[in-house]
Amino acid sequence: MKLSVIGSGRWGGFIAWYLDRMGHDVAVWGRESSQHYLQIRQTRSNGLITFPNSIELSTDLPYCVHRTKVLVISISSQNLRSLLAQLAPLPVDGKLIVLCMKGIEETTGDRLTQIVHEVLGDRVISAIWVGPGHVQEFTRGVPNCMIIDSDNETVKRQIVHDLSSDLIRFYYGTDLIGNEIGAASKNVIGIAAGMLDGLGRTSLKGALMARGAREISRLIKAMGGNEMTAYGLSHLGDYEATVFSPHSHNRKFGELFVKGEPYEELAEGVSTVKALMLLKERYQVDLPICDAVYQVIHLKQEPKKVLSGLFLRTLKDEF
Repeated sequence: MKLSVIGSGRWGGFIAWYLDRMGHDVAVWGRESSQHYLQIRQTRSNGLITFPNSIELSTDLPYCVHRTKVLVISISSQNLRSLLAQLAPLPVDGKLIVLCMKGIEETTGDRLTQIVHEVLGDRVISAIWVGPGHVQEFTRGVPNCMIIDSDNETVKRQIVHDLSSDLIRFYYGTDLIGNEIGAASKNVIGIAAGMLDGLGRTSLKGALMARGAREISRLIKAMGGNEMTAYGLSHLGDYEATVFSPHSHNRKFGELFVKGEPYEELAEGVSTVKALMLLKERYQVDLPICDAVYQVIHLKQEPKKVLSGLFLRTLKDEF
């Protein structure tokens, strides 16, 4: 099967490597100005993955659209709308767009599949590919489980059939709202975990996991999803890779932020927490952990005071 991967960052590079490993015909699109793309073009490596010659590299977006019926997108979530605007004049009708990002638009609170259909309408079919896993583990042959979800049941089952392997076991998602919100918000919980690490309070991460999943389950339910999805692979199932892993950008960002140190890599949770504050007001849901992360990052509140306040809240039943 021919596929084009739109995005040449760490995760987009892994996806291209994974699809090529399965025998698919893969092209990777990157911007000419992208340092990730330039590195791959010059060295056939991004530092984590060596790209075989069978993977085509291109900066020609129309070509990458023309060559396939399946576009796999892996870019910063906040840049999705502008990319889709570039795709809109191209012949995308009937194509499948698989979103491999975890985020919510910070200015609107829109889920990523909502943005796809706002920009491209019913011209395309959309699906999401989310769940736990790190490039560093996958390339060592360590397997994991992930989720494919879509409103189109036939397409969902076809993707799972075509992409499953000994390295990734895919499950059929049954709650698109819950899996999108769960996947995006786990990055915010990951930032909170990093903050606890940075403050020397790592032992609180167990409580963070339990209460984090609980507050996100409330939001999912309020938005019309299944609250149990928060306890599945897209959210709680991804905590090990986000809350504890040294490879997690979001956890590392949180740790360095409370230490006053810069972090240059993309941490999607920084933007996602802004979107969650919009959803908190829109659906009138209490999101104390997300609110604390927002206060520390965007309102510049004192981290130790804000995070300690989470554990001094009014006494209540657990459920």
